[in-house]
Amino acid sequence: MTVDRMLPNDEAYDLLDLTREIATRELAGKASDFEARGEFPREVIRTVGRAGLLGLPYPEAAGGAGQPYEVYLQVLEILAGRWLAIAEAVSVHTLSCYPVHAHGSERQRKLLPDMLGGELLGAYCLSEPQGGSDAAHLATRAVHDGDDFVVTGTKAWITHAGHADFYNIFCRTGGEGPKGISCLLADATTPGVIPQKPERTMGLRSSAPAQIVFDGARVPSDNLIGAEGTGFTIAMEALDAGRLGIAACAVGLAQAALDYACAYAKEREQFGRPIAEFQGLGFLLADMATQVSAARALLLAAGRLKDAGRPFSIEAAKAKLFATDMAMKVTTDAIQVLGGAGYVQDHPVERWFREAKVLQIVEGTNQIQRLVISRALTRD
Repeated sequence: MTVDRMLPNDEAYDLLDLTREIATRELAGKASDFEARGEFPREVIRTVGRAGLLGLPYPEAAGGAGQPYEVYLQVLEILAGRWLAIAEAVSVHTLSCYPVHAHGSERQRKLLPDMLGGELLGAYCLSEPQGGSDAAHLATRAVHDGDDFVVTGTKAWITHAGHADFYNIFCRTGGEGPKGISCLLADATTPGVIPQKPERTMGLRSSAPAQIVFDGARVPSDNLIGAEGTGFTIAMEALDAGRLGIAACAVGLAQAALDYACAYAKEREQFGRPIAEFQGLGFLLADMATQVSAARALLLAAGRLKDAGRPFSIEAAKAKLFATDMAMKVTTDAIQVLGGAGYVQDHPVERWFREAKVLQIVEGTNQIQRLVISRALTRD
């Protein structure tokens, strides 16, 4: 189904046309095989980066494309409809570039052209085995030793672990609580940075996360991003925007499931006519389409607030919550439309169903989003 989009300028329409072309040519035919093999698509991501899609929302002066966030989110949506792992990779990489762009030193910012141009892939090391949502009490520690920080600890659920070229490490350089947290930029080749084997995941097997062990890894002191003790603030700023990226991935995944279900319902016949003509199924498709459109509207409203420089944190939480819950529901219903055919791997809807689940968890679980929203509603 063609999505009728209202974009801010003609350049944005051209960019989305280019994204569709790349997604059709480079992604659509490869997703199933890579997922089946559990193979990380590094060269595909590099191709996407060289097309300019890894630095879209960053200024041209930094090596980005200077695109509004509302346009970047719709690019993510299109990519997710072809291959979620690629869209998630773009979202996570965009998140990983934020600390250097917003808080990096002049020397650190010289890395941005390669970061945003697709030559360097980033990872964001915040979650830990015992504290995914409780980021203020992380345990990974960095201590001063001469001109270096020595980092010890374990990070968990790290997208691009073992494949990234640089890592943002959120670690404790001071006392307890959020004010003791700092952010370090580490090269992936740093001795003592030890990615573990990928997790055996339900979906997104071509980009399965992994733990990273920091075993006395020495990171130069001038790789500190921002001031000591500002890491928690940097992390939360980045996550606000990152939640919009995950919401966009959810909308794209759900749109793909809706389109596939509609096409199947028009072709599949029972009792002498296409099953799409039966009211029970037609109403199911109507509800799916309405939910996708509602999630897209909520997402873009939050993106436009960000573009306008207005507070968007709570709207980002709402968009992430609604869009990812919606994707889980729509992919479930898409399987139901296909019936038994939806339960087997001959059709992609079962994979999309498995992939939708993780979107309710990453970048803050949906229970955390509800907590964020409810606190904002009741705060004096």
